[in-house]
Amino acid sequence: MKATILTDIEGTTSSISFVRDVLFPYARRALPAFVAAHGQEPGVRRWLDVVAAEEGGICQDEVIVETLQGWIDQDRKHTALKALQGMVWEAGYRHRDFTAPLYPDVVPALHAWHAAGHGLAVYSSGSVPAQKLLFAHTEAGDLTPLFRGFFDTEVGHKRDADSYRLIADRLDRSVGDVVFLSDVVAELDAAREAGIRTVLLDRLEDYPQPRTGDAANGHARATSFADIRP
Repeated sequence: MKATILTDIEGTTSSISFVRDVLFPYARRALPAFVAAHGQEPGVRRWLDVVAAEEGGICQDEVIVETLQGWIDQDRKHTALKALQGMVWEAGYRHRDFTAPLYPDVVPALHAWHAAGHGLAVYSSGSVPAQKLLFAHTEAGDLTPLFRGFFDTEVGHKRDADSYRLIADRLDRSVGDVVFLSDVVAELDAAREAGIRTVLLDRLEDYPQPRTGDAANGHARATSFADIRP
């Protein structure tokens, strides 16, 4: 059976700058109008109330929005923020305010691996709905049919080896039959500890100084998906 390829997103399939410079600012700008228009809908109200309760019982939606905007500025990984950002991004994708750019080598490699019988999956700190939105609205079209699974930090922290063991189990694969692609050495360390094969993506756009030798910490290194032989 062919190896299953598990990939990160930021710095791996897509530039770090897309999330930092496009998605986060868009959510920050769009949140006030989104909450004003949809704040009483049950699916939105649920998450606004979570923020209100956590912050001591905020009553005004305007203050909740300001709190969420502060969390965006802090790059806080909060479940309510991720959920609400995902809803805002969905509207942005739907209205074609932006599409998700991928590195040029990514789409040909994903199609080739899929055609060759490799299972494909995603593991990112962004929520699963946000992951699916990104891959459904790429400049190359909807790529979600290529993937067998999407995983976020609900399975565990990306620097915890048990997270990778659980993902392999959910994919019905042994850890030795999974290859994890990421630009973060500490995440690769955790995957390797779990028994998963690893590849460090060292893209010039995100890491101008090549990470070789000790900086790669023994992980195979690639500057493009075209260099990877799973």
